Amino acid sequence: MSFIQEGPQLAHPLHHDRVLRTWLQQNLDDAARAALLPDLQALADYALQAYARRQHAPRHEPVLTQWDAWGRRVDRIALTPTWDEGAALTAAHGLLWAGHVADARGLQRATQFARVYLYHVASEFYTCPLAMTDGTATTLKASGAAALMQRALPRFLSRDATTLWLSGQWMTETIGGSDVSRSEVEARQDASGQWRLYGRKWFASAIVGEAALALARPSGAGAGNDALGLFYVETRAADGAWQPGLRIQRLKDKLGTRELPTAETELDGLAATPVGEPKHGVRHIAPMLNITRTWNTICALAAMRRALALAGDYAMRREAFGARLIDKPLHRDTLAGLAAEFEAAFALGFGVARLLGEVESGVAAADSQAAWRVLTPLAKLWTGKLAVRIASECLEACGGAGYIEDTGLPQLLRDAQVYPIWEGTTNVLALDTLRALGGNDLAPFAAWLRRQWPADAPGAALAQTALVAATQWLQHASRERAQLEAGARSLALTLARCAAATLLARQAQAAAVHGDLRPAASLRRFLGHGLLRLNMANDDDCAAILAQD
Repeated sequence: MSFIQEGPQLAHPLHHDRVLRTWLQQNLDDAARAALLPDLQALADYALQAYARRQHAPRHEPVLTQWDAWGRRVDRIALTPTWDEGAALTAAHGLLWAGHVADARGLQRATQFARVYLYHVASEFYTCPLAMTDGTATTLKASGAAALMQRALPRFLSRDATTLWLSGQWMTETIGGSDVSRSEVEARQDASGQWRLYGRKWFASAIVGEAALALARPSGAGAGNDALGLFYVETRAADGAWQPGLRIQRLKDKLGTRELPTAETELDGLAATPVGEPKHGVRHIAPMLNITRTWNTICALAAMRRALALAGDYAMRREAFGARLIDKPLHRDTLAGLAAEFEAAFALGFGVARLLGEVESGVAAADSQAAWRVLTPLAKLWTGKLAVRIASECLEACGGAGYIEDTGLPQLLRDAQVYPIWEGTTNVLALDTLRALGGNDLAPFAAWLRRQWPADAPGAALAQTALVAATQWLQHASRERAQLEAGARSLALTLARCAAATLLARQAQAAAVHGDLRPAASLRRFLGHGLLRLNMANDDDCAAILAQD
């Protein structure tokens, strides 16, 4: 054999990520960057080590052993080596703690998610329980449940790996996913007044965590969302065994994220504590959703960056038709277009992360708080879809090698598919966006976006045209609920792209002051792809198109 193609190599995820370094330069002062840099350096180094390790060893998956050799029920879950390293990395680098540090400027979430961004792909989705734990901590804070906060928060936010706890999220049952209104798991009080849960949870995320938040219907309560309660449970007894009343039925066999142990559970009297009054449970989990959707956004960005880095490196190494791929105008143009989309998505995702910190710190103005409520579902919605597309394109950019399992490249696409599904599908988030807008009134959000656009920055007219068109469409579609819902996804994509262009324009202007014109080039390319994604079809047309008889 005369030729062996050299595979793509991963460049240092911090030193070779212009977009991340530019954002940190623009959003953190010298002292904040200096304090953050050691953690970022260590996490990027770990990502390189994890990538190298995967090139020389098969990927591991968790294994559930339900019975021991003598017939005792043990429900023992063997985790992957990378997962076994997760607690030490989380504690050492403050992946949870950093998001809850008091910061008068509201930068705590920006510095937290910079850490998450570098750790995520290397973590084999250990970031999933971190997201759930962050959401649980935030929910407990919002509830004002003093006893639960005193017990759980020091463990959730611990800087000591031996005392760190993780939390799961047990919402989904066999009867439905995002629609929890028909949940069947029942909460009953025993003779001592202790609440206990009975029923089956079809999708229990991060089952290896020491705690979880679960929705359940108190005995005798009515139907619907408002009758549900939110309950805090602990999964382990003092000796490390599963709590009485909790059984692991099986681990989920998933398309991707296979290192992540997700389970079906049977609850038969598991002790639980209400978070707030045992009703209005869906309202109580709203703080969690804002957190986990932001984690989803940042993790989607990290996945895009990994795919682009490998595709770009491969283009430098692969020769075809007499030249390197990177020297082929069409291939270079394809990668540049994807990179511009990513840079816009990064601006939106980290813009939302910064707003989250400002809202939590009480320094965000009222209009920024309102914008954040709209931007959170928008960012998760768009970055989730974009991660799948970029992963697919990057596999294609590697040709046949992108389809070969042991190159490690197909894993990028399988794992990416989770981002538009977790924490609300695209359609669910589109409808959430309508609710966040307050019906058919786009004017406050559009006005906020216009105020963010830098003076004299290119593309302002295009963004203005898109916002006017979206406003007109929303006013027209609001006359008929079916048309409004049918176009909600298209409206959300338009608004997400407008917001991304706006935040990227701010970064481009700031970079240009220092002579860096690369963000401006990305902005021009992104705008060239267009911002409008409005769907003008009506519901009758949809019915006609889908008719099979």
